[in-house]
Amino acid sequence: MSSLNEHDGFRSVIPKKTCNVCGKEKRADRFRGREIKTCKKCEFRWYLRLLRYLVKERKLTPVERIANRLGYMGTAFIMMSPYLLKHDDVGAVTYVIGGILSLPQVFVAKQWNIVAVNLNVTIGYLIYIML
Repeated sequence: MSSLNEHDGFRSVIPKKTCNVCGKEKRADRFRGREIKTCKKCEFRWYLRLLRYLVKERKLTPVERIANRLGYMGTAFIMMSPYLLKHDDVGAVTYVIGGILSLPQVFVAKQWNIVAVNLNVTIGYLIYIML
């Protein structure tokens, strides 16, 4: 995993990494950073550089993770609601539940137009259930 180099009588440990494109094991200084898995030689290709520039790697916060999961549940409720509208207002209730569960995801993502649509669906079906 590491090789020993002598430099002015000093032994240093240089870690090695494996390139995910060419599959060769190379010294860590042949890569642009710690997180980069493609060596500089393979990354020199213009299209790989373009793709790397377009993709931003980041980790989701716990709030974003929970909001995404709630959003998926809400979407599932909204998707099944039209098929349940005929059965004693069950479809309207699932529309309301789906709209409420979808709100955190679009609120955290700051997609205000979809927040307005979800609120509209939720309020509209609440009125439908009450009347």
